[in-house]
Amino acid sequence: MAKVKKKLFRFIEILPQKKVFGSEDIFITGVSDDSRKVQKGNLFVAISGFTLDAHKFIPEAIRKGASVVVGEKEPQKSWLKAITYIKVSNSREALSYLASFWYGQPAKKLKVIGVTGTDGKTTTANMIKAILEGSGRKVGLISTIGAEISKKVYETGAHVTNPEPLELQKILNLMVMARCTYCVMEVTSQGIDQQRIAGVDFDTAVLTNITPEHLFYHKTFETYRDTKLKLFQKAKNAVLNKDDSSFPIFTKRISPITNIYTYSLKQKADFWADKIQENAKVSFQLNYKNKKIDINLNFPGQFNVANALAAIAASRIYKIPFRIIKKALQDFRLPEGRLEEIKNQKGIKIFIDFAHTPNALQNVLTTLRPKTNAKLIVVFGCASERDDSKRPVMGEIAGRIADFTVLTSEDPRNESIARIIEEIAAGAKRGGAMEVDEGKFNSSNHQTRGNYFLKIPDRGEAIYFAINKIAQKGDLVVICGKGHEKSMNIKGIEYPWSDRKAVTMALGGKVKKIS
Repeated sequence: MAKVKKKLFRFIEILPQKKVFGSEDIFITGVSDDSRKVQKGNLFVAISGFTLDAHKFIPEAIRKGASVVVGEKEPQKSWLKAITYIKVSNSREALSYLASFWYGQPAKKLKVIGVTGTDGKTTTANMIKAILEGSGRKVGLISTIGAEISKKVYETGAHVTNPEPLELQKILNLMVMARCTYCVMEVTSQGIDQQRIAGVDFDTAVLTNITPEHLFYHKTFETYRDTKLKLFQKAKNAVLNKDDSSFPIFTKRISPITNIYTYSLKQKADFWADKIQENAKVSFQLNYKNKKIDINLNFPGQFNVANALAAIAASRIYKIPFRIIKKALQDFRLPEGRLEEIKNQKGIKIFIDFAHTPNALQNVLTTLRPKTNAKLIVVFGCASERDDSKRPVMGEIAGRIADFTVLTSEDPRNESIARIIEEIAAGAKRGGAMEVDEGKFNSSNHQTRGNYFLKIPDRGEAIYFAINKIAQKGDLVVICGKGHEKSMNIKGIEYPWSDRKAVTMALGGKVKKIS
């Protein structure tokens, strides 16, 4: 099959704020942002990254046959003897537009629904997908877990929600080729800030909630919130959580031509819930105009009622009948690593959850607390190179709600695991938990009233200890923070890891090791 070629002048047309040095009448054989992968006739985009400046690799890209280079810096005269150079104000933004054009601008052939927020994005996105599919529409999904097209799952990388532009546009193109008419996409604040979604027109933007997170990156909560707001300022439709503190700010700053739909657990809105009942599962009455519709979910958690309301509101924009919405939600199963129960023969309940923020951890623990008349045991840590300030906050939440908290590692990256755990432990003490040494723990600790915490840095050992040394018949163990993830980052290296596998091995009397 002949290789695809496209004329450069067509690429240039879609680029904002550019200055061209050289001929525009040449063919492009591909687009790359990695000088090591450049092939003859490629267009190479030089990005000033957080650790590397790819402008340094422009000579290498030229040697490998690049015919066009896009960058933010002034071109060197020697480069212009071999290539056409396009100077732009933002290489990341340019890459997104160029990647979109290379793949035929696939987002323009889809109705794209973006879901953003601190917590609940994955569940809400999957709910929207399930409802749309229940109405007979073909839907692609891009989420933290991966991309899904026609029941085929594509890996998008470790700890990645929004793929880089070339990968994202490739996935969107696969959706078009599979005849999808909708794409439901989780959108992160970093994905927005790094221009990964530039060139994607969102038909609908959905907000779950905004609580402090990613402040290591955004520095302030206001910057974090305002970054998410950008998704809504160009969308045709906006679905907003009326209970969230960001609501008045969003309604004030979203374009007046955007259609706004609201939902709430606490007050009247376009879509609001009352008569919430929760046991092993949760049900509620949906109120919409003069309609009252009973909705049943197959899992617990009032926070999941909020996720369902967001999904319902988004679905109604596309005229999905309530009977289809009701059935789709009743049949819906939570995504991998979201309140995922691991059945066992020990007489204890074991759950895995992705909760890695204070809000999510509190939601999970308050949801699971009534599910046992015995002890509630939580295993979690905090990832490095994230928001350090949440560590004592999460420690306080666990120390206050759980009977036993086991503090452990979670993507420590290049930071000391001991330091991270100490910062969480300070919060656990404030929450009223007392420290117990792993070596001195015995059954008397289980029988004594009060809340306790232990420090077990090795995550496999922590999970083993919680299941085999702490938990007794009737207890409930929840392992938080990793959920669906398949790796753990230690000193910059992604090691294979699975909480599910660690639980399975612990139930078999073994400790999963990092390898």
